[in-house]
Amino acid sequence: MTAVADILKSKASGAVYSIAPTDSVLDALRLMADKGIGALLVMEGSEIAGIVTERDYARKIALLGRTSGATLVRDVMTRDVLFVGPTQTTQECMAVMTENRLRHLPVVDEGGKLLGLISIGDLVKDIISEQKFIIEQLEHYISGRH
Repeated sequence: MTAVADILKSKASGAVYSIAPTDSVLDALRLMADKGIGALLVMEGSEIAGIVTERDYARKIALLGRTSGATLVRDVMTRDVLFVGPTQTTQECMAVMTENRLRHLPVVDEGGKLLGLISIGDLVKDIISEQKFIIEQLEHYISGRH
């Protein structure tokens, strides 16, 4: 089983993109589009104040008739952010995401320092890689190749 710290190390970019709660939702959308991502951490200094996602935009702006330029991130962000530690496994993270219907989880160390952000895609990629390795090992075992 892979630990979250290993997933963070394997990511092409370790950058965690964030926005302030006082920025507009339009600014958040522009940043997400520019970086090709689906979520931003909402930061107040070094503290996680929330998370804002494309899903938040769809449900709390578009469907409610608000405008993204006039609405602040703090008005649509999810405030109670679940997070994981660097030693948690992909399976543990997948369980948290599935149970809570999440697509992104911040990774925070014991001291509360933000280490990174993992997505459901990161976890799926890792699980597929693990399964591929196991299959290859079984094929070698069955065929008698070492």
